[in-house]
Amino acid sequence: MAAFALLLGACGQAAPPVTTSAPQAAASLPADATPPSLTPAATPSAAADFPHVFVIVMENTGLQRALRAGSIDALAAKYAVATNYHAVARPSLPNYLAMTSGSTHGITDDGYHALPAGDIGAQLTRAGISWRAYMEGMTAAGGCMRSPYPYALKHNPFAYYGGACPPNVVPLESLDADLAGATAQFVWITPGLCHDGHDCPIDQAGAWLASVVARITASRAWSERGILFIAWDEGDGGDANLVPLIIATSRGLSGELTGAYDHYALLATVEDLYRLPRLGAATSARSLLDVLGNN
Repeated sequence: MAAFALLLGACGQAAPPVTTSAPQAAASLPADATPPSLTPAATPSAAADFPHVFVIVMENTGLQRALRAGSIDALAAKYAVATNYHAVARPSLPNYLAMTSGSTHGITDDGYHALPAGDIGAQLTRAGISWRAYMEGMTAAGGCMRSPYPYALKHNPFAYYGGACPPNVVPLESLDADLAGATAQFVWITPGLCHDGHDCPIDQAGAWLASVVARITASRAWSERGILFIAWDEGDGGDANLVPLIIATSRGLSGELTGAYDHYALLATVEDLYRLPRLGAATSARSLLDVLGNN
């Protein structure tokens, strides 16, 4: 992406996350809460015209700094990159909520909040469309609420809706087997706090990302009309929350996308692809369907 004037931003190292209850709206996790069991994804939808959609969310890196990492720049050069794509809030959590429910729910922190049920996962379940969310660092013992570092609860939006994770949320270790077998129609991937670029150098995060993308694009599900969105939750400061959105499709999509988009546009696009009603601010967002065309 030599056409961009890329400036390297400062990257501080963050300490391991501590999830705290936020004042007022935050709900504390009950002491006797039991992590949900990990069960197989729902039976794939019979609608053969639905694509396999993959979403990977990375961390705290603006557009210019992300493209300084060779492996990320290579992905942007090979596929399509939106260069006018914006996060909608700070810090992390409200952005994840925006991407999955069309609202930040007025949250301005990373604490735990039990929110009303109603998100893209619930929509897919009601429509009979299979989905799975893979969380790096999540363990069977800790579940989605108490798994240790590098897992971060604040980067798992599905744990907030209804105050618990649905069984569709599983450890990342399940991904390779699912790619080799029955892959859910919608796949969400959250890396741990190192591989997402939060606590480790962007080059290290980029190498991990390239490896996961290679595994996805080599899968049978990908050949069956695959679409991949790689988003960054928020920028690294001083950049109007301008972040990359890389889009890959099995039918071929490349080049620079200059239209204005944000996290609500990403949710709107996923909902449009599955012919689901749009949630919250996604209702008026600009979909990327026109960019995807026949992909």
